[in-house]
Amino acid sequence: MTGPQDNKPEDSGSVADAAPDNWVDRWAPAFTRPYLRLMRADRPIGTWLLFWPGAWAIALAAPLTDRYVLYPEILYLLALFLVGAFVMRGAGCVWNDYTDRDIDAQVARTASRPIPSGQISGSAALVFLGVLLLIGFLILIQLSWAAIGLGVASLALITIYPFAKRFTWWPQVFLGLAINWGALMGWAAVTGSLTLAPVFLYLAGICWTLGYDTIYAHQDKEDDALIGVKSTALRLGANTKTWLWGFYGLTLVFLSLAGIFAGIGYLYFAGLLFGAFHLMRQVRDTDLDRPEECLAAFKSNRDFGVIVFASLLAGTLGTSL
Repeated sequence: MTGPQDNKPEDSGSVADAAPDNWVDRWAPAFTRPYLRLMRADRPIGTWLLFWPGAWAIALAAPLTDRYVLYPEILYLLALFLVGAFVMRGAGCVWNDYTDRDIDAQVARTASRPIPSGQISGSAALVFLGVLLLIGFLILIQLSWAAIGLGVASLALITIYPFAKRFTWWPQVFLGLAINWGALMGWAAVTGSLTLAPVFLYLAGICWTLGYDTIYAHQDKEDDALIGVKSTALRLGANTKTWLWGFYGLTLVFLSLAGIFAGIGYLYFAGLLFGAFHLMRQVRDTDLDRPEECLAAFKSNRDFGVIVFASLLAGTLGTSL
């Protein structure tokens, strides 16, 4: 097991599991880099995973309202959700790293993060968290009252998630509850209410997260076992792939139910077949004992988000044919 300095490239402050030559390390002003690394701006995959459920809901709900004809308004909502995903994913990462600062210092992959490596103090991290939450609030109040209420409620899930690994083998469930909340907010932002369709979309996102974050957790299973941190990777062990088939299978079932209850066109369901193939390849081809393969499979879920979004757009077109 290594300490913070063993993982930090000389004089760069780069985080061990960030992509080499990422834009933060190359282009960001030096004084901003520790804060951008703290909010994972050097690893955008988390922003995409937070954005897609909300974007799916907006695309699914748009044809059900007269606002659908106001394309600039729908595009504005998508832009708000994208910026909001960037900011709130950053806030979640700051909170997660603050609460996990002692644990991260004992794990090889995370010891070079800004707090355990000493680039940012705990108090400075909390101030930065406050700034991000303020920006997130300013974005939130641009939405409908229903979406604002849901956004405020999501803070409870964000607060609890970092502690879940201390008391349950299923912290990925808590992550799924938090990171897919945008599925409910996106629908409410368009329609001002909720129906079964966004609930099924939310359930699909939770099952999807259980799959991809279990794969992600296999990177740290040896360190986690040594320090007593719980995860589905450790709980499921050699049976993980069997469970992954179940998680991803339920993802597709709930995505289908969301489309059915929203009355979307058949092209959406045809597009889901491409999504099914993508998820199948993740399970079939990923060696869970090779961290680099786990990370690559995890990152590929950005593409799954694109596939579902494109399928929703195709299904929307299908309803007008």
